[in-house]
Amino acid sequence: MSDKPGNQTPNTPDVSETELRKMKVDELRHEAREEHISGASGMRKEALVKEVAQARQEGAERGQSGDAGSKAEDAEDLGAGPDGGKIRYGDDSSKSLKYSQEITSTDEEPEREGRSLATTHHEVIRQWAEERGGVPATVEGTEHGDHLGVLRIDFRDKDTNLRQVSWEEWFKTFDDRRLNFIYQEQRTDGSQSNFFRLENPEREDA
Repeated sequence: MSDKPGNQTPNTPDVSETELRKMKVDELRHEAREEHISGASGMRKEALVKEVAQARQEGAERGQSGDAGSKAEDAEDLGAGPDGGKIRYGDDSSKSLKYSQEITSTDEEPEREGRSLATTHHEVIRQWAEERGGVPATVEGTEHGDHLGVLRIDFRDKDTNLRQVSWEEWFKTFDDRRLNFIYQEQRTDGSQSNFFRLENPEREDA
């Protein structure tokens, strides 16, 4: 028989869903984020298994066809953005921005636990969000014609007023409005922090 042991999945012959089912839900969600599967944080285990298996199968097929480079393209670094990751200043810059540590590279670390950080670096922001299961979103009902409304990161909690958007849309709006991303990596006790806020240095309301 040509089937691999324990793999009764004709749609994904190169990937064992049986092995994936042995993983914990948190591990599957991490795998899903690695495969750039949107909405993974809200999926149940069986849906995660199917999505991860399908993504891996597609990756295997691309590799066999000599098109492995397209997977690398999917995971391409978003880069720093138009301001090189540097903080944007204006007449209404807040005190918290003044006292925040500026982050302009994915290699930079907080000076201490609980440190307030600030950046405009696209890849820094995306990595921070995805490590916490966050996805780019906008607040429903705040749109201006074809333009996104209030920007948020949706951590898949109980906020049903948020609509998921692409990172491309999110960062275009972020840069057009000259926003800063103020955030924490860790709380003062060393635990992971989801705190962030967006600030427009030209006016109080971001």
